Amino acid sequence: HVQLVESGGGSVQARGSRTLSCVVSGYTYSDGYCLGWFRQAPDKEREGVAQMYSGESSIYYLDSVKGRFTISHDYAKRTLYLQMNSLKPEDTAMYYCGISPGSCPARPFINFGYWGQGTQVTVS
Repeated sequence: HVQLVESGGGSVQARGSRTLSCVVSGYTYSDGYCLGWFRQAPDKEREGVAQMYSGESSIYYLDSVKGRFTISHDYAKRTLYLQMNSLKPEDTAMYYCGISPGSCPARPFINFGYWGQGTQVTVS
């Protein structure tokens, strides 16, 4: 049973920082895998924020977060992170993490095979 659990969301003032975590359990890490974060704000389409292929290669960032967000993965802890700096009100959204076997088929990629329940980030 694959389970992804996000944490770290909350309310933050503009220009502040927040680190999101995503613990992945029950997933068999074999060959390659695509890990990433996507978000969805009310009345907006889901958008891919950051993604990476296994081993932190082929990292992709949404243009609007480049230079502000950093995706990383601690394989030993089975945890994916999203460090968010210089947050803006337009970053307000529910943030989800996802994982899929194989390479990331698109940039951005949002149709992960498994994803979590999300964590809300509100920037004011």
